[in-house]
Amino acid sequence: MKNLPEYLRKVTYALSALYAGSHVPDTLMEEPFCSVMDVLVATMLSQATTDRNSLRAFQKLKARYPSWDMILSAPLTEIAECIREAGLHNEKAERIRHTLEKIWSDTGRLDLDHLRDLRPEDAYQYLLSLLGVGPKTAACVMLFGLGHPAFPVDTHVFRVLSRLTGYSLGKSREAVQRAVESEIDPDICRDLHVFLIKHGRKICVPKSPRCDDCSLTGLCEEHNRHQRHNL
Repeated sequence: MKNLPEYLRKVTYALSALYAGSHVPDTLMEEPFCSVMDVLVATMLSQATTDRNSLRAFQKLKARYPSWDMILSAPLTEIAECIREAGLHNEKAERIRHTLEKIWSDTGRLDLDHLRDLRPEDAYQYLLSLLGVGPKTAACVMLFGLGHPAFPVDTHVFRVLSRLTGYSLGKSREAVQRAVESEIDPDICRDLHVFLIKHGRKICVPKSPRCDDCSLTGLCEEHNRHQRHNL
């Protein structure tokens, strides 16, 4: 796509008119977290479930284990039961425990503040080295935990951007993330990510998208393609 940065800014501006004034959190990362570790664990819990369920699981986990080092000695069955609402609770408990053990082994403490001293690419690669942390989770930590201009692509972001751009950015979430991050203006990363999730939940839904209610039809290649086909 020609001039992708300008296009993404236009999309952000159009969506901000709809969602910028919303005070009801629609995504997990609109919730306040105290540390980079909080963002990491919360994002790991959010995989393959709803934000509501993962947030409840995170809150229960923090209430049961106020400090992350308590999880190192806690029985896995107790950790899993604590996060049951997040789904895949046994697998997620093992991944969280393994991740905390690696961070402790690497740094001698259970926080990720040292990532602030690294080059963004090095911080991103370290996050990818952790069990259960893929490109989207790493990008969430970079953006919401460290304040770097990353662009996490979940199912909603992938679907909406793919339709808007006529599937020209790539055929996988990772490809779309790479394409956008290489072009996007850093100052709109967070807003565009959040707005696209809202739009994917409210308007550009998986089946029967509500195109008649969409303010992006003039910017949507998929909509325009259907319009041309029906002429």
